[in-house]
Amino acid sequence: MSIQVTVPNLPESVQNATLSEWRKQPGDPIMIGETLVELETDKVVLDVPAPYGGVMLQHLRSPGDIVTSGDILAVIDDVAAATALVDESEHEAPQTESTPSSLPSIEESASPIVPKATVEEETLHVYAQPVSPAVRRLLTEHCLDASQIKGSGKDGKLTKQDITEYLEAGKTKAAASISSVPIVASPTPTPVAAQINYGQKLGERRVPMTRLRARISERLLESQRNTATLTTFNEVNMQKVFEVRNQYKARFEQEYKVKLGFMSFFVKAAVEALKRFPVVNASIEGDDIVYHDYYDIGIAVSSERGLVVPVLREVDKLDFGGIEKAVLDFSIKARDGKLSLEDLTGGTFTITNGGTYGSLLSTPILNPPQSGILGMHAIKDRPMAENGQVVIRPMIYLAFSYDHRLIDGREAVLFLYTIKELLEDPVRLLLKV
Repeated sequence: MSIQVTVPNLPESVQNATLSEWRKQPGDPIMIGETLVELETDKVVLDVPAPYGGVMLQHLRSPGDIVTSGDILAVIDDVAAATALVDESEHEAPQTESTPSSLPSIEESASPIVPKATVEEETLHVYAQPVSPAVRRLLTEHCLDASQIKGSGKDGKLTKQDITEYLEAGKTKAAASISSVPIVASPTPTPVAAQINYGQKLGERRVPMTRLRARISERLLESQRNTATLTTFNEVNMQKVFEVRNQYKARFEQEYKVKLGFMSFFVKAAVEALKRFPVVNASIEGDDIVYHDYYDIGIAVSSERGLVVPVLREVDKLDFGGIEKAVLDFSIKARDGKLSLEDLTGGTFTITNGGTYGSLLSTPILNPPQSGILGMHAIKDRPMAENGQVVIRPMIYLAFSYDHRLIDGREAVLFLYTIKELLEDPVRLLLKV
């Protein structure tokens, strides 16, 4: 029976999606729950799983197509599910004859989908005799007529080796035909200059922008146009944080099953500073200022598809171990493209860490409608004056960008200085003084 694969219901904030990549091709065996296709939205990439096991029959949409909830993407054949797990190794074992599966008729289909004539004809050739899914896929991919190929299996059954040898023989014959054609020089060769397209330089490539990259560009321009962004800087002596971390990291890892990094210190310091300066945790909506009495901190994470900002919910209720676990989980999800829309929704303040890639100093851009963002950078050993002596200490530059429409310079400077004080004496994070 033919089963339709449709676009799942998209959230209200997502109007449509772009078909990014097919994971399964026509003829491929499918197990229930396997990812069939990737759909890219403005925020995340959604995996569409197989509702049933079987064989991919036909794609109805192509990469780059715009789709909406309920659109039909493909048709799978669940009748072939029993043969989907047939051994597809190069050395196929002899199989007993079985009743050949046939292409479902239009009347048997669950929907009025009419395959193209050429696709149907080629598929009928594939089903002309009982073959394994691997052989069926090769016949379909190369548009071959099974009746034209001699089978070497039991009772003349086709094997993958038969198809491979047939294709190789065809390539050899084609090469011999080409080599026998005499080469005749053109009396008036076309000038090289006439062959060059001057509209595009040699070596250039043009590719469409992904949905996520387009959305990032839109958000950055929106931030530049609609906010009055200023940035203030300060430096932090990380010596005591290093000492605390080195002293307790082994016991911390044993207790929480996660390594003690630096991000939890910065998140805790930022939350304490936000409590002392509530306006930094606020946002502007029309002519109103919205104060947030909760602390949802976005952690900017880089992925192959671009920068994303998953949100840690109610961070003030998390301990150091909970923060480190959540940050690690977000990093893995971003790497694997598994972040959900819920992970990326909301947030009252953002922390970004350019130091991961070696940045020494930068000016982070606001993530509207938020009014502040903290930029971390690389920690470097540098000479500094301490009690009248020049000593080497691990130092970090912090940058705080803020919306000057809402946050005055005094509040911005004191907010960043509070983070500096808490990090330079991390015991104050526990005592909240």
